[in-house]
Amino acid sequence: MTLRIALDDTLAQRARAASRDIAVDVWAHIDAHTTDSVERTALRLLGIVGVDEVDVPLVNVVVERGRDLLDGGIVAPFVDAMLSTGETAQTVAEGVAAGRLTLAPVSDERRPLVHSRARELAAEGVARIDAVRQRREDLVAATGDPLKPWLYVIVATGNIHEDVVQAKAAARAGADVIAVIRTTAQSLLDYVPYGLTTEGFGGTYATQENFRLMREALDEVGEELGRYVRLCNYASGLCMPEIAAMGSLERLDMMLNDSLYGIIFRDINMERTFVDQYLSRMLNARAGIVINTGEDNYLTTADALKKGYTVVSSEFLNEEFARRAGLEPWQMGLGHAFEIDPSIPDQVVYQVADALLVRQLFPEAALKYMPPTKYMPGDIFMGHVVDAMFNFVGMFTGQDIQLLGMLTEALHTPLLQDRYLSIRNAKYVFESSRGLADSLDVRTGSAIQTRANETLRQAAEQLEHVRDVGLFTALAAGEFADVRRDPGGGRGFEGVVVRAPEYFNPFYDALREDPPTGAPVGPPAGGQTTSATGGA
Repeated sequence: MTLRIALDDTLAQRARAASRDIAVDVWAHIDAHTTDSVERTALRLLGIVGVDEVDVPLVNVVVERGRDLLDGGIVAPFVDAMLSTGETAQTVAEGVAAGRLTLAPVSDERRPLVHSRARELAAEGVARIDAVRQRREDLVAATGDPLKPWLYVIVATGNIHEDVVQAKAAARAGADVIAVIRTTAQSLLDYVPYGLTTEGFGGTYATQENFRLMREALDEVGEELGRYVRLCNYASGLCMPEIAAMGSLERLDMMLNDSLYGIIFRDINMERTFVDQYLSRMLNARAGIVINTGEDNYLTTADALKKGYTVVSSEFLNEEFARRAGLEPWQMGLGHAFEIDPSIPDQVVYQVADALLVRQLFPEAALKYMPPTKYMPGDIFMGHVVDAMFNFVGMFTGQDIQLLGMLTEALHTPLLQDRYLSIRNAKYVFESSRGLADSLDVRTGSAIQTRANETLRQAAEQLEHVRDVGLFTALAAGEFADVRRDPGGGRGFEGVVVRAPEYFNPFYDALREDPPTGAPVGPPAGGQTTSATGGA
């Protein structure tokens, strides 16, 4: 992109400095706590799968049976049981669920042996993630990447088998990324359903088997088409790190993962969210997964023209939290949206200003641009026009991931033909305007420059205010999306545990360690091609 706005750089510096201070304050909380879902994630990475006789996931059963041990971490007593019995992680979990085995504190004399073996098992678990990442990089290297913006489309039937049919059809029509929308309110479940699912409302359950089936299907259609088709799902909610682990093992390429979304839009306890998002992002970082943040949702509850600065503030925070978890800039799919009321004069001018501001503030990030929803009309023809303007702004401002709007967005779940028309719309707009930005400049004193600098000023001032009062207090006051949340309330608070001084979880260190020689260390391989196809 050569199109640039003359921004006041000191404002961006102030915003980043405030974001760092906010993150430092929150980090004191993260370092002092663990959660049910963090401990369950460690068990999953040890290799535990399946459910008990009443379909409760084994990892949930083990954590509940070992609740008195969680402040020190579940891994050490669990591995101690493995060593004492000579059994595998799976059979020990089954034994605990059946009442045959009981977890107990690790004695001082056994602790060195237990910790040593636990670290070996953690390294093996992370090695499995490294191997999956390497497989992705090999596949991408063989075909190259499409030009950007990538065409990102959703499937959401509730039935994973029907999702596969729709996903393959979308890929054949030109989609680069398939997102399987998660069934409504799964983020509020404090467990991950097991196995294939054939029902859901507004989406399909995120399960490891559903991940595996869709990945297999996209690999099949990708081989048919001669290109790699990316898969996206959700790593958010009460099981955020567990689902991130599942996505890492089943080669998902993108996962929705936001520091604030669950707090604001699902009323998940903020203490739990910040602890969970850290481990989930460490897993995404190691797996080479691009996260998608959820700032676009702010504009469904707050006015986009007046509160657009809150999107930028949140992006600065998400960038800082992502960086601390080890995510590279190319893995930061920071979100924003085309949500200003179309009836406002110069709406597209303001949309260009907002989108170009985000592009310039985060030049290496994999920006994800979301389509209009709040003001999408019931008139499908007008809706198609609005989506075309959204596609134009995305191309003109150099976005990376374009979630395509559907002409029937306001009426019903998109049909195959609706998705096909949306892909055709985007392809036409992208290819007809790909070089336009290179031929233009943003005039000094123009509405675009004025809007962008004013938005950045408001974001910097908001972040400095949040730094002064604390992020928990700011969320309680409704600073983001005009939604107020209680720091001591929300779902999942009972699953937050204060760490004891002897807390031990070897996966944190294993995920931080450099991969062995030959393992992936950088962004997805493969150069640009000449192809045109460049939340629950």
